[in-house]
Amino acid sequence: MAAQSTAARRAAVVAATPLILITALAFHPYLPGRQPNVDALATAVSSDPTRWGLVHLATGLGSAVLAVAFLMVSTHLAHAGEDRWSRRGLPPIMVGCTLYAMLPAMELAPLAAVESGGDPGATQEALLSWFVPVLLASGVTFGAGAICFALSVSRSAVLAPAPSKLVAASLIVMALSRFVPLSAVQFYLQSFACYAAFLPLAYSMWKPATAAHVTSLVSASTSVEPRTT
Repeated sequence: MAAQSTAARRAAVVAATPLILITALAFHPYLPGRQPNVDALATAVSSDPTRWGLVHLATGLGSAVLAVAFLMVSTHLAHAGEDRWSRRGLPPIMVGCTLYAMLPAMELAPLAAVESGGDPGATQEALLSWFVPVLLASGVTFGAGAICFALSVSRSAVLAPAPSKLVAASLIVMALSRFVPLSAVQFYLQSFACYAAFLPLAYSMWKPATAAHVTSLVSASTSVEPRTT
């Protein structure tokens, strides 16, 4: 029972991960044009500082939960007998998620500038020499890990061939979206690719746990001796 409950909790975390990211990035103010668009960013921060702060805190949380979800998927794949590629992919995924969480933390600086009467645009401009390298490093490391996990899912038997291809392709799209300097891609496409990648995996984790739980309940009920009158 304990193992079944653990598997169900892991499946719940994996299923919730894309919902957290979608919620955080969907509420991010849309920044038009090629990024970084400092003028649009300054306008967004100045018009609604509270929203800007909450969205970036949620995005950092989402990146942390994403790292945890990959750890649980790696465990699931290892139990299915495919731990070669997922084991190799987990360290770069962790590094990539950590670096990515630094980005919304950096973008709290323009918020601080607004709150203190400073210039959010100038603040963000000064951060770009740090922001862009961290973004690229997070994309490279996350991409390397995503490729390994795509190979692991494709070579395992946790999913049927069609969902397996969907998950593998979605993981690659998640990685590539970080390199495209457009808000629609980095915010929305990345979120929905995460959704397409993690929900089938969550189902594959939840289904055996549920089946085992039902089997244990049936076995327990049939093993009860009838009362003698």
